[in-house]
Amino acid sequence: MGRLLALSLARRGHAIDVYDAHGPEGDGAAARVAAAMLAPLAESAITEPGVVRMGQHGLARWPELLAQLDQPVFFQQNGTLILWHRQDAGDAQRFCGLLEKNRRINPSLPPLQHLAGEDLQTCEPALQRRFAQGVYLPDEGQLDNRQLLAALHATLARLGVGLHWGQARELGQFQPGTAGQPDWVIDCRGLGARGQWTALRGVRGEVVRIHAPEVTLQRPTRLIHPRYPIYIAPKEDHLFVIGATEIESDDMSPASVRSTLELLSAAYTVHPGFAEGRIVEVATQCRPTLPDNLPAVRWSAPRVLEVNGLYRHGFMIAPAMLDVVMQLLDGAEPQLARRFDVAIEHAQLATA
Repeated sequence: MGRLLALSLARRGHAIDVYDAHGPEGDGAAARVAAAMLAPLAESAITEPGVVRMGQHGLARWPELLAQLDQPVFFQQNGTLILWHRQDAGDAQRFCGLLEKNRRINPSLPPLQHLAGEDLQTCEPALQRRFAQGVYLPDEGQLDNRQLLAALHATLARLGVGLHWGQARELGQFQPGTAGQPDWVIDCRGLGARGQWTALRGVRGEVVRIHAPEVTLQRPTRLIHPRYPIYIAPKEDHLFVIGATEIESDDMSPASVRSTLELLSAAYTVHPGFAEGRIVEVATQCRPTLPDNLPAVRWSAPRVLEVNGLYRHGFMIAPAMLDVVMQLLDGAEPQLARRFDVAIEHAQLATA
């Protein structure tokens, strides 16, 4: 979120400084660990209509934003495939029922396509008839989050943005609008902002990255699971990001044996080629989340704006939140915030 805002403001000719407690690779941030799927219809089963509308907005905006970068970023808009084993047909029926209900709420979402037999085989040949049924969600997409972080870093550096890596800052260290201080301060620190935004909490996720040359899945694939839908997001060069776990905890310790086994076992049932793959990384991170699981913008002071609470939808809704914030900074009517049901709060700057 911070890098996207810095890019937009720098392209307008503003002098920008970015302070980050960690490094340019995004270590320490949920953005580095995420699968970066752009799936508003699939996510509609667990979120509010405003977030779904933000996701639709993001699908249109991401190609425009990526075109501004100095380095290529993998972006795909090849839909999402939902699969299930026969014993999980009841859970799949309930899940798809939620998607249909949300399509009625938001008719601009594309219709689900129920697939079986040859239609399913044509949609995803790599499955080799291991599944009898599936549902295809058109138009949904994904990008490579780590390529994006690197491309944003390179472009910001070329534009002359001051990049201060490994330099944590607190809001109280700035007096915006005074001599020798910035005109504005925008806080996009995620969980790093809990000192000021005490309602923030961490929601832990665990992700496995696998290099599997024998697997040729063409799009993000979600497997209905008795406890949670597991996703497999194929990136370039046969790299796959596999995840699902969501734990109400800000624990940053290594992944549990149970969740890792569940993720790997589920991936293997989708395609046996994962058995010969190589585990590149097992990563954990916590998503910054507000009590209602929705993003918000908060004025801490007249020239201090906080953006937070993107939860599990960070990449999906980041372009919409970017446009909401830019509209606010322009002093315009917050039409986008209303359209997306983004809360705009006002609070006093926290003091020690």
